[in-house]
Amino acid sequence: MEFGRVAEEEVLNVDFTLPVDGEQTILTLKDNEPLANPAFFVGCAKWGRKEWKDLIYPKKTKEADFLGEYVKHFNSIELNAVFYSIPKEEQIIKWAEMVSANTNEDFIFCPKFSRTITHIKRLKDTDFLTDEYIKAISAFGKYLGPCFLQVSDNFGPNNIDVLESYLEKLPKDLKVFVEVRHKDWFAGDAKKQLFAMLAKHDKGAAITDASGRRDCLHMELSTPEAFIRFVGNGGKFLDSDKARVDEWVVRIKQWIANGLEKVYFFLHQHDEADTPLIADYTIEQFNKHLGSDLSRINFIPKSNLLL
Repeated sequence: MEFGRVAEEEVLNVDFTLPVDGEQTILTLKDNEPLANPAFFVGCAKWGRKEWKDLIYPKKTKEADFLGEYVKHFNSIELNAVFYSIPKEEQIIKWAEMVSANTNEDFIFCPKFSRTITHIKRLKDTDFLTDEYIKAISAFGKYLGPCFLQVSDNFGPNNIDVLESYLEKLPKDLKVFVEVRHKDWFAGDAKKQLFAMLAKHDKGAAITDASGRRDCLHMELSTPEAFIRFVGNGGKFLDSDKARVDEWVVRIKQWIANGLEKVYFFLHQHDEADTPLIADYTIEQFNKHLGSDLSRINFIPKSNLLL
C-alpha cells in the first residue's frame, strides 16, 4: 500500500501520537452503555500474497487456495479485490464457499465499493452499477460485513451533497464506512458537516493511520463502531508499528468503556511480506487488554524464527 508512504529516513520524524477524540465521537458515545462483549475483527486487505507462503501458508499452496488458507488465520478481510471492477455474483459465491469449506468460525468480508462507482463516475448516475454491486456482494450471505466506500483524493467538500445523496439511496440495512482523503475535509466547518452528515444517516467513518497523512487520522466516530485502517512501515520499523498498535489499544479501550460496540482493524504494510507479524501482535494485545478472544496467527514452524 503506497498511500501515506514516506521515505525511510523520515519515518522516525513522524509524530505517531493519536489525536484527541473528535467532536462527533463525543456525541456518538455520550449516552452509550458499555457492552459486555464488543465484537472484534482483525484482518488484512488481500489474501493473495505469495510472500506468505512458508510464513502462514504451506509452502506448496496454490494461489487458488490462498483464501482457504487465509481464513484459518483471520476472521475478516478488507476486500480490495472488488475495487477494480463490479464483482460477479458467481465469483462471490465461490469465495463464500471456500470460507465455508475451510473454517467453522465466523468470518466476514468487508468489500470495497468498486472504483467505477466511486472514482470514475464519482457517485453520479450510478444507480444501475450500485444495484449490480449490491446484488453481487449479497451473495456473501452470512459472511458479508460492512462495505467500505472510499472516494478519490480529489473528491473534496464541495461534493458533500453528492456524497449525501448517494448514501441516502443505499439500502438502510447496508452497513457502510466512508473514507475521504482530500485534505479540506479535515478542517473547520467541512469536517463538522461531514461527520454530522454521516451520523445522521447512520454511516460510519473509516479512520486511516498512515505515516504521511496524519490528517486522515481524524478520530471521528459517526456510529458506535470503529473501522480502522492501520498502515505500518514494517521491516526495521516493526517495533515502531507495535508501539502504534499499543496506543490504539489504549484508545479503543477508552471507547469500549464508553459504549463502542464493534472494532474492525485492518492492517496494511507498504511491504506486505511481514503484515502477519504485526497482525499477530495486534491480536495478542487485543486479547490481553481488550478482552477479545481472537485466534493467534498460526505461523509455519520454521518461520517462528522471525518473531
